[in-house]
Amino acid sequence: MIQHKLIDACKNNSRKAQLRLYNQYCEAMYYVAFRFLKDSMEAEDAMQEAFIKAFTRIEQFTGEVSFGAWLKRIVINNCLDKLKARKLEMVAINEQTLATVEDENNWQIDDGIGVDDIKNEIDNLPEKYKYPLMLFLIEGYDHEEISEILGITQVASRTLVHRGKKKLQAELKKLKHGTGY
Repeated sequence: MIQHKLIDACKNNSRKAQLRLYNQYCEAMYYVAFRFLKDSMEAEDAMQEAFIKAFTRIEQFTGEVSFGAWLKRIVINNCLDKLKARKLEMVAINEQTLATVEDENNWQIDDGIGVDDIKNEIDNLPEKYKYPLMLFLIEGYDHEEISEILGITQVASRTLVHRGKKKLQAELKKLKHGTGY
């Protein structure tokens, strides 16, 4: 069935269409949730809750973005809500002291560093850098989207991503060259 027909069927409460969409996206959405929650049971719960929200709010899906992107946003928001409920609060930044930070697209790391190394080092970053950096580098969101998801300004998003990248680069250098001492 073509994607838009499947979504239309979901809007008409077709359980069969919902199951097909679920089967099409569940694995990818589980991995998105797992990257945030680091617990398979919680990730599965977050993913399933996101599908329930998506199907109950399917009328809000306008088709401006792909269904997968729309669903992914619901999954990420659900994960962030779970993290907040766990009392993992993000540190607010005093925006009056922030300078505008230009994105550095010229970002290099050593050849011996793998994707798993980068993901592990992102996981070890302080919370205030970890989530904006995950959304930017791994999930591919821009600063406008990150600011909406995390409830911060775009300036704060740019700053957190910039500082997170610097901290990540420093940790990756330590990883490559030992302790750095």
